[in-house]
This record gives sequence, structure tokens and C-alpha cells, in this order.
Amino acid sequence: MSVRTFARTAAALPLLLGAFLVGCSSADTTEGAGEDVPYAAPSANAAAASKAAEAGDADAEASAAAEDAAASEVLATRPAPVRDAFATLQATLGETCTPGAGDCGYVLGRVNDQLVGLEASMKAYPNGPGRFKEPVAWVAALRTSLNGDTSTANLEKHRSELLGTRDRINTWMQGHPEDYR
Repeated sequence: MSVRTFARTAAALPLLLGAFLVGCSSADTTEGAGEDVPYAAPSANAAAASKAAEAGDADAEASAAAEDAAASEVLATRPAPVRDAFATLQATLGETCTPGAGDCGYVLGRVNDQLVGLEASMKAYPNGPGRFKEPVAWVAALRTSLNGDTSTANLEKHRSELLGTRDRINTWMQGHPEDYR
């Protein structure tokens, strides 16, 4: 059998099958479906189909809501990109305070939070946390000094170390823009 004959036969086969299917589906009988097939009113079928569709829609909505919640949870636990975390740290550069002043606890707490967030971003950096060895070490040293105590009194006690670490990291990052852009 040549390739041409095979191609013609392969093209004609679906047409022939389609013609048989159309002929079978359009056949009408006067006797109905037969005695062995139970009768169901068309309205009952429509109601059952409607209930099934509503249940499917509800399941689909619940599944979509669960997927959205899971995605939100992943985003909430994932640290910000290094450039975003660094930008929020830079926003604190103009801020300083005098120990004992009303806003000093807020300012130092904010600087500490931004440093911790930047450290988490650097450790989660896709190209490897080794790119940020020095800044991560500086924040780790600060955390050791704070000893987990982020009370206003302890932050004020370590004020110069907090602000110095922030300024040191800012200077380092300005000298390494390719590492975070």
C-alpha cells in the first residue's frame, strides 16, 4: 500500500465514522426507550443536573479559596526580596532619637525590625546567602548583644550599636548594588 493510498484511507475513516454516528443519533422510535429503561421526567433530570452543577460550583469555590489561603500563607512566611527589605531599612536612615524621649522605643524597635527582616531576606536570597556574609554577621552580633530582649530599655541601652549596624549595612549595600538589584 502506497503512502498516498494510506493517507486517503486515513482521511476517509473519520468521515465514515461521523456519518454512522449522525445516522444513529437522529433515529426516532415511536415506542420510546423500552420497558427495561425506567422513565424519568425531563424536569427531574433538569433538577438533578442543576443540583449537581451547584454542588460542583461550591466544591470548586471551596477548592479555590483553599488554594488562595495556602498561597497567601506562603507569601506571608516568605521574606521580602533583599532590595525591598533594604529599601525599608533605608527609610529609617534619617531617624534617630535621644534615649528617654517618647519616640525612641518606636524608632529603635523599627530599626531592629528592619534589620531582622533584612537578615531573613539575605539568608533566603536565591543566589545564596554567602553573598551577604558580612551584613548577616553584623546583624547576628547585634542579636547576640540584645539577647532576645527588645524592650525599650534594652534597645536604648544598645542604641549606638543598633544605629551603627544600620549605617554600616547601608554603606556596605551601597558599595554592592549588583547583589540586590
